[in-house]
Amino acid sequence: MQTSTPQHLADAWAKLREGAAQVLVGMDEVFQQLTIALFSGGHVLLEGVPGTGKTLAARTLAGLVGCTFKRVQFTPDLMPSDILGTSVFDIATRDFHIRKGPIFAGIVLADEINRAPAKTQAALLEAMDERQVTIEGETFPLPEPFVVTATQNPLEYEGTYPLPEAQLDRFQFKIIVEYRAEADEVEVLRRHGRSLRPHQQAERLIPVLGAPEVVRMQAQAQEVRVEEGILAYLTAIARASRRSPDLALGASPRASLAVLRGARVLALMEGRDYVLPDDIKRLVPPAFRHRVLLRPEAEIQGVTADDAVGRVLATVEVPR
Repeated sequence: MQTSTPQHLADAWAKLREGAAQVLVGMDEVFQQLTIALFSGGHVLLEGVPGTGKTLAARTLAGLVGCTFKRVQFTPDLMPSDILGTSVFDIATRDFHIRKGPIFAGIVLADEINRAPAKTQAALLEAMDERQVTIEGETFPLPEPFVVTATQNPLEYEGTYPLPEAQLDRFQFKIIVEYRAEADEVEVLRRHGRSLRPHQQAERLIPVLGAPEVVRMQAQAQEVRVEEGILAYLTAIARASRRSPDLALGASPRASLAVLRGARVLALMEGRDYVLPDDIKRLVPPAFRHRVLLRPEAEIQGVTADDAVGRVLATVEVPR
């Protein structure tokens, strides 16, 4: 088996980015964070108003990676068994057998996850945390790699259910998908105005990586060097968030681990086998924003989670 090198993963990232450019416009940062989560074994929550390309970004990553892919449209009447699977009686054999649900895929797209009630959302907890599913008392392992990419509309939209804290904490990153720049919107119209629909283009992408390669790169990322000063810096950021006057709840150790796993992958993407402070600073916002809780007075003043996290970063001295 060929051993990956830092440059090998950097080359893989270059191929993924080149492939994504065939479909996505103005979403470089979104796609990179999705890819970082894939290589670090994490899950991603994409939030934005309808029509900004959340589902398209997830489909594009799935199209470029040779893993099994399933999409689940979350609705108010969706049941846990619709995701996990259920026991079915076979008349021919007069016996019950397990019919596995769409969760048994390498990349699972949970589309509009906050349109389903809490009971259905909770069906993902065991799968996302333990990489296994229990059906009728029997436990089944999930494939490797296993990544959930979920999309959600902002909570002020009608028909949405807020994700509970335990569910949010299972996502390594929360990525905010915003409106594109003017020039990028023009390019979207130019590129997709007469041709295939963007989702059709994503489905026709040729994979540039296979599942075994992704698993090898996940293992390689765990070997990236992290100096004690970097660990102390990340810890200081998390602890400072718990003292922030803007936050009622700061970042947990799980949030710090999410940053650390992603920073190792980011280093490899750039051809390094060691983590820099800048890697940490880049990934703190997407790893922290859904895990911190604003104080009511901060919300009244219009402070966002990103504002609060940015202020925390500004108070912590960067190691040299």
